[in-house]
Amino acid sequence: MTQRVELATVMDRLAVDEVVTEYAVAVDDGDWKAYRRLFTPDGRADYRSAGGVEGDAGEIAAWLSRTMELFPMRQHLIVNRRVRFGLLEQDSGDTARVQADYVNPMRFAGQDGGSTEPDFLCGGRYDFGLLRTADGWRLCEVLVHEKWRRAPQRRQEPAAP
Repeated sequence: MTQRVELATVMDRLAVDEVVTEYAVAVDDGDWKAYRRLFTPDGRADYRSAGGVEGDAGEIAAWLSRTMELFPMRQHLIVNRRVRFGLLEQDSGDTARVQADYVNPMRFAGQDGGSTEPDFLCGGRYDFGLLRTADGWRLCEVLVHEKWRRAPQRRQEPAAP
């Protein structure tokens, strides 16, 4: 590889990583306009493995907007990002696949404001499909593969003697 190709690959990796980070920030901050802008016009997402829906970016943003009202505190931690570039029309690097693990602590609305412990915690793996467009890298596909979830059990009061 030439230095120019290596530099272009590094720049693409950084740009793709930025899209994944912006995805997490948009969901955590409830910025649904930013969420939709991350997708290609025909981009789709599938949250069914996590109890959600599948659809185009607009449909998913509307569903997330309603659903995330339950969780005013949320924080996606997206780690172990594996990026692979693909071919489109014989030009290298026009597509990318990112597999990344996530952990997502969230707090239900209306809970004691003094506690920072999450009420709901889930984790799994994202499979992101990206396409290089005239506006930069955009998501064309997001698949959520939830592997586990945990909601703390309520404490039971001791039985009266």
